[in-house]
Amino acid sequence: MTENVVVLGAGYAGAGTIKSLEDELEGEADITWISDVDYHLVLHESHRCIRDPSVQENIAIPVHEIKQPSTSFLQDEVVNIDTEAREIDLADSDAVEYDYLLVGLGSQTAFFGIDGLKEHALTLKSLDDALEIHDNIQQAAREASTNDPAQVVIGGAGLSGIQTAGEVAEFRDEHNAPIDIHLVEGLDQVLPNSDPELQGALRKRLEAADVNIKCGEFIGEVDEETVYIGDEDELDYDVLVWTGGITGRDCMQDVDLDKDERNHRVHAEGNFQTDDERVFAIGDSALIDQPGDQPAPPTAQAAWQAAEVAGENLARAVRGQPLKTWTHKDKGTVVSVGEKAVAHDVMNMPIETFGGLPAKLLKKAIAARWINDVTGVGRAAKAWPDM
Repeated sequence: MTENVVVLGAGYAGAGTIKSLEDELEGEADITWISDVDYHLVLHESHRCIRDPSVQENIAIPVHEIKQPSTSFLQDEVVNIDTEAREIDLADSDAVEYDYLLVGLGSQTAFFGIDGLKEHALTLKSLDDALEIHDNIQQAAREASTNDPAQVVIGGAGLSGIQTAGEVAEFRDEHNAPIDIHLVEGLDQVLPNSDPELQGALRKRLEAADVNIKCGEFIGEVDEETVYIGDEDELDYDVLVWTGGITGRDCMQDVDLDKDERNHRVHAEGNFQTDDERVFAIGDSALIDQPGDQPAPPTAQAAWQAAEVAGENLARAVRGQPLKTWTHKDKGTVVSVGEKAVAHDVMNMPIETFGGLPAKLLKKAIAARWINDVTGVGRAAKAWPDM
C-alpha cells in the first residue's frame, strides 16, 4: 500500500520541504500539502508591502507554481493533529490521514500577556498583515497635518521591527506624509543579542531615516490611544505595530507531542524527528536540537536550509533508511532599512559589516535565489526590481 506523506504549512519550511520531498520520492509515495493560504509568501520581503502593496504580486507565489501535479494540495486551517489516529483535523474539510507528517506551520505573534497589546496592535506575520499596516498608515497620514503628524509606534526592534520602521519611513518620504515614527525596544539596543558593530550600523541608518529609537524600557500596557513604557513614559499613537516575539500556532496546544508548554513549539531532534517517529517538525513550529545549548534559530535562513534535509529525511523514513542529522550554518545577516541595507558576517566576504550598494544587492539576491529555488528563474527575474 502506498504511504501518504503530509506536509503542513506553505512558509519556507513547508514550501522548501515539498520541493525536496518531490525530488527525493519521485512518485514512491503520495504527497499531500495543506495550508490555510494557497500561496507561498516570501515573508522576509513582506515588509515591502507596507510601502507599496503592488509588491505582493512578486512575493506571494501560488502553490501550483511550486508543487508538481502529482502532489495534492488542500487549502484549509489545521485545528488539531491526532497522533494516535494519525489524522489532521481541519476547519472545513474531512480529516486527512497520514503515514508520515511534517509540521511546518510557522508561528504567530506572542503578546506576552501585556495588557491591551493584542487588542490594539497590528502584527506582521502574513501578507494580509502587511497590507493592513499599509492601509492604516495611509489613513492616519490622510487625517494628519504638519502641525499634528500621525504617530506610528513599532514595538520590538528585531529584524521585523527594524524593517517595518524602514518601510514606514520610505512611505512617509515618498508621499511627503506627516508621520512621526517611534521604534521601541525593551532591551538596550536595536537587534538585541547581535554584534555591536551591526547594531551601530542599523541604528545609524534608522536615525538617518528620522526614526525615533527608544531602547531599555519594556512596553507594560496599551490602550486605544497610548503605549505605556516602563514606569513613566507614554507614547500616543495612531498606528501601533507589534513585532516583539513569536509563539506556536494555537492548533499545537493540545497535540500529544513533546513541546515547550510556554510557546507550544515542538521539540525535534537534529533529524527533525519528534518523540513520535512518524512526525517531523521544522521551522518556527519546532525547537530543533543543535550542538550546544541553543536550538536552531527561528529564521527564514534556518528554515530554508532545514527544508532540503527534511524532505530527504521524510523520503528516507518512507524507505526505512537511516535519517540524516542537520546542523544549521549561519551564512550571515542582511537587514534592510527602506532602500538601504546592512550586511554582517556574510560567508566568504572579506568585510565583516558593510552597507551601500553591495548590501542592497545582496539582500535582493537572497530573495531572488529563494524564488528561483521554489519556482524558477523567470519569476525571480520578474521579482528583482521589488526586492
